[in-house]
Amino acid sequence: MTDADNLPFAPSCERNKEVILETLKQPFADRKHLLEVGSGTAQHAVHFAKAIPHLCWQCTEVAENLGNLLPRINIAQLTNLPNPLELNALTPDTFTAQNFDSFFTANTLHIMSWDAVISMINWLPKVLINGAKIAIYGPFHYHGQPTSEGNRDFDISLKAKPGEMGIRDFEAVDNAMRQQGFNLLEDCAMPANNRLIFWQKD
Repeated sequence: MTDADNLPFAPSCERNKEVILETLKQPFADRKHLLEVGSGTAQHAVHFAKAIPHLCWQCTEVAENLGNLLPRINIAQLTNLPNPLELNALTPDTFTAQNFDSFFTANTLHIMSWDAVISMINWLPKVLINGAKIAIYGPFHYHGQPTSEGNRDFDISLKAKPGEMGIRDFEAVDNAMRQQGFNLLEDCAMPANNRLIFWQKD
C-alpha cells in the first residue's frame, strides 16, 4: 500500500473531475492565478493543476480541514500547486492574498450557510482583478424549484442538519454576484443534475 492509498478520498470528486476539467479548459485558457475556496481533499486541485500547468492553483480550506489537503498536494509535487492557505467564508478578510484572475469552488454553496455565501461573494472584489472569471460547480434550484427529485430529496436532507445548509437558488446567487460587479457568462448543465456556472468581473 502506498501513501496515496491512505489519502482522504471523495468518490464524487473522482466521478466529476474529468467533466469539470473539460468545461474549465477553454474559459481558463488565459488565466494565470486561481483561488479555490473549499478545496476538500485536493482531488480536484491536483487533477486540474496537472492538466492546466500554466495556471497556479491556490487551494484554501477552513482551519480544521487543512490537514486533508496537504498530503495529496505534497505527493503531487506540482510547481503550480502551492501549499494551501486558511480561509473561512464567514471571516474572509483575514485572508491577505489577492490579485487572482480566476476563482473556482465546487459543492460548497449548499454546505455553507447563506450568510457565508453572501460573505464570500461580497469579499471577492477585494481579491480578484478586473476581468477575473468565476466558476461555481454544484446543484442549484431555479425559480425556487429543484431540477430533479434527487435534488429535492438532497435539499430536504441538508435542511434537516444544523448549519443552515441547503441548495441555493440560482437567481439569488446571480443577483448577489451582479451586485458585486460580476456578470453571468455561461450556465453549463453537468451530470447528476449539477451545474457549472461562470461569471466575470467587469
